Amino acid sequence: MPDITTQYRILVEGAGRIVRSDRAALRLTGADRVSFLQALVSNDLAALESGHGVYATWLTPQGRMITDLRVYARPDWLLLDVPSELAGELTGRLDQLIFAEDVQVADASAGLALVTVLGAGAATVVSRVAAEPAFAAPVDDLAVPAFDVWSPAAEVDSLTRHLDEAGVAQISSELFEAMRIEAGRPRFGVDMKTDTIPLEAGLLDRAISTSKGCYVGQEVIIRVLHRGGGRVARRLVRLAFDPVSGELPPAGAAIISEDKETGRLTSVARSPDGERGIALGYVRREVADAGGTVEIETGAGRITAAIVGLAG
Repeated sequence: MPDITTQYRILVEGAGRIVRSDRAALRLTGADRVSFLQALVSNDLAALESGHGVYATWLTPQGRMITDLRVYARPDWLLLDVPSELAGELTGRLDQLIFAEDVQVADASAGLALVTVLGAGAATVVSRVAAEPAFAAPVDDLAVPAFDVWSPAAEVDSLTRHLDEAGVAQISSELFEAMRIEAGRPRFGVDMKTDTIPLEAGLLDRAISTSKGCYVGQEVIIRVLHRGGGRVARRLVRLAFDPVSGELPPAGAAIISEDKETGRLTSVARSPDGERGIALGYVRREVADAGGTVEIETGAGRITAAIVGLAG
């Protein structure tokens, strides 16, 4: 496979594809499936039409994250796109919350596979190649057009073969990760964990409805937004830097501001064009608001990094 800069150049005018082992599907059926999930997640599902989806979070009563997820409406069921390592646990947690509601939840991971098609030509390719029984939807995880295509697992080899025949290049997980970091999109389990308030990760605009009815954890979110002016103690930011001797600092490296530790890196990669290092990391709110530069502790010394924007 070509290096990531060569792969990235293909996406500028063409399209690439990657089979996603990091995501899994849950299936919700039953007449009460929408109202049941509406009371749990942070975004509004009430007006969700078949074939469309929303990004959301599922929170504890304390406003901390259980997971992020995408919810897609299918003609007679809901598809929940969740981190693959949590599929079994989330299925069990949802099942325990069902009482008198007409809802059934199942881990559909073994029967469904996810292929992401991305790049300038992604929309054209998906409209031509992805057909029933596959299901395609646009996603905003990257700075280039991208579509998630959910396919029956038995058909995924046929789907990727059709994509290959259409000139869609296979891309590496290394490039996909670099593009995610460059776009500033946090990943649950890496940049967001069970102690994260979604506002810290910049998810207000993408994942949280401020007008829907009650959901678990809403009281904490509303209190921060209305009484605290939306201010949280730390914020996830996008960073860019010149690697020293080609070496990237590790995730977990300390971020220094005014000679004091202000946070830690969570994700690190070389930029898709290969010209710089990029990272996501949490810093104190006042440091995030000021922008400018910070230092990263590499173990062999410190390097300067620019805060290029907020993540989310």
